[in-house]
Amino acid sequence: MTRLLLALALAAAALGCGMPAPDPDPRVHAFYYPWYGTPEFDGEYRHWAHDQMGAVEHRVSYPGGDDIGADFYPAGGCYSSNDPAVLARHMDELRSAGVGSLCASWWGEGSFEDAALPALLDAAARAGLKVSLHLEPLPGRDAAVCREALASYLGRYASHEALARDPERGLPIVFVYDSYLSSVEEWRRLLAPAADLTIRGTDLDCFMIGLWVERHHGDDLHRAGFDGMYTYFATDGFTYGSSTVNWPAMAAFAREQGMTFVPCVGPGYADLRIRPWNTANQREREGGVYYRQMAASALAVEPAMIGLTSYNEWHEGTQIEPAEARIAGGFRYRDYGSEGLDGYLTMTAEWMLRYSAVGR
Repeated sequence: MTRLLLALALAAAALGCGMPAPDPDPRVHAFYYPWYGTPEFDGEYRHWAHDQMGAVEHRVSYPGGDDIGADFYPAGGCYSSNDPAVLARHMDELRSAGVGSLCASWWGEGSFEDAALPALLDAAARAGLKVSLHLEPLPGRDAAVCREALASYLGRYASHEALARDPERGLPIVFVYDSYLSSVEEWRRLLAPAADLTIRGTDLDCFMIGLWVERHHGDDLHRAGFDGMYTYFATDGFTYGSSTVNWPAMAAFAREQGMTFVPCVGPGYADLRIRPWNTANQREREGGVYYRQMAASALAVEPAMIGLTSYNEWHEGTQIEPAEARIAGGFRYRDYGSEGLDGYLTMTAEWMLRYSAVGR
């Protein structure tokens, strides 16, 4: 019996005996979106209000409130990412699921998400959780823009106790979304040790994880100088990287190159309210079957880190945050069915227990 199978057997036995879920595991990073606003806290329904995207003949604009840009509806209604009570609840839910780190979407200094960071970091620290950074495609993002962004981020938060760091070198962990939008040569200016804008060996050095989308991106990320690669997307089969059938080969490639492979698991995908043309990428939750299968695929490659897509990306219907059944304006929102409001937190705790049993 392999080490993984033994761990799975022990974890299953523990669950059958009603043993508690594991302590929050900082190796699991749940993608977290601190971009929501309400009139009470922020003067508007930020992100709950959302336009349909892409080539839509009669574009619909959702105002927020009961009518939001999402296929699911959050339990308790729209909330603000700046509400201390909401932050405390989110941290409690992540802890209950065994997730030890959240990867915060960040759009640079001065953005709404940037303003939300201090309270988010403090709330995570109080809950004993960590926060990694999800560096989004900032306007004009090149090596210089990225270096300036990292300087801003680390200049303010490098000493914060909640900052997630890699276990070997203690470097702050940064996921780079859509890293393929910049060339290998441009990333090398930032990530090669002797390059003109290098962060290596400086106060700005980070554990940088790029996005693996197409087959060739693995080699690109290695040549660019990234420390790891992640798959992000919750739609199995949407890209080469998000196709679970490819994860064993991808994990093997990463090991050969001395890099970290971060498979990302999700409970499903549903974004037809904002992308009504995107039916091909919908993935039904199937009462949790889809989530459990994707998690099992990640566990099978015994990764050093796992991504969870997502805690609260409501627009794309990948959230594990509790959702409620609701009908508003003639639209029936999806819900978690027999799994209940917090069913996906419970399911996360199940596979987290298996992951923690493998060892840290």
